Amino acid sequence: MKFETAAIHIGQDPDPITGAVIPPLSLSTTFAQSSPGKPTSFDYSRSNNPTRQAFERCVAACEGGKGSAAFSSGLAATVTLLHLLKAGDHIICIDDVYGGTQRYFRRVASNFQLEFSFVDFEDLPKVEAAIQSNTKLIWIESPTNPTMKIVDIRQVAVIASKHDVILVVDNTFMSPFFQRPLELGAHISLNSVSKYINGHSDVIMGVVTWNDESLGQRIRFLQNSLGGVPSPFDCYLANRGLKTLAIRMRKHESNALKIATFLEKHPKVRKVLYPGLTSHPQYEIAKAQQHGFGGMITFFIDSNLEGAERFLKKCKYFTLAESLGGVESLIEHPALMTHASVPTQVRQQLGIDDTLIRISVGIEDIDDLLEDLNNALNAV
Repeated sequence: MKFETAAIHIGQDPDPITGAVIPPLSLSTTFAQSSPGKPTSFDYSRSNNPTRQAFERCVAACEGGKGSAAFSSGLAATVTLLHLLKAGDHIICIDDVYGGTQRYFRRVASNFQLEFSFVDFEDLPKVEAAIQSNTKLIWIESPTNPTMKIVDIRQVAVIASKHDVILVVDNTFMSPFFQRPLELGAHISLNSVSKYINGHSDVIMGVVTWNDESLGQRIRFLQNSLGGVPSPFDCYLANRGLKTLAIRMRKHESNALKIATFLEKHPKVRKVLYPGLTSHPQYEIAKAQQHGFGGMITFFIDSNLEGAERFLKKCKYFTLAESLGGVESLIEHPALMTHASVPTQVRQQLGIDDTLIRISVGIEDIDDLLEDLNNALNAV
């Protein structure tokens, strides 16, 4: 079954009683049992829910995994995954990780005797050198947020397998349509559903998918035990969004490539980072492991903080807002917004300076988007 077909049909069987083509929204918190301790398929909605199950089955199929578990947010999924570990365990994390993940790792999880090493994954020998006897997990993003570094997932998977370490890939920027980490050797693929999978900026959710049943059983146990689960209504909306993921991603990519090409030639832009440009330093890796290049662009204005702010305020169709992956185009300043919680020194080391701008390219008419950016850049 091809991706587009799976996204519409897996987990979406017509209702056996009414024949409804769309699975009904099940808001019930509890379910009747035929006899004590013998539920049918469901007993309590924290443990499992028909609407959530439909969504999880569909995501697993789209990711090429054995199973999926949905959570109330991407960070709830992250917190749950770290409960696979115990005090004293060591995690190797990519240095340019999402600001919320970095904040949780550095300022919360480290208080519970978990050890972290933040490493540049462009230099894979450094990654292997960072592995210790207590290393249990490697955490990467590809592309990274916001500097768009591409990690060679296949090579990292070889390292993880060699040392019997769990490899988690945050796949949010690509979505399962453009990249499937499990097929590249990862053990777990994580997506912030709030972004491309839902695609309409009206749901906060996360989902993880695995390729090993024993690992999946541990994650299911933690999902139920920790309780960071999404509401059935959010699962219903995310399921609806997933059905159109393929056609949306194609439009995101088409618009993004045209915008990246435009920005690269603009005299007021110093540098553009987009995996679909041959100028991207890891273009060949991206082409080899991705099925497309996505809708995220990072670029540097040839100005200063004042010029960047003037540019952002001038945008009309690009809404100044955090998050990404919706049908509407969003634009933001990571140093002041999504990555403000990252220590200043760390931001500087990563190259997240005052002129860095991140764009989530939507699916509006490309001519309107190009005109908007051109007008705003002329104000710099």
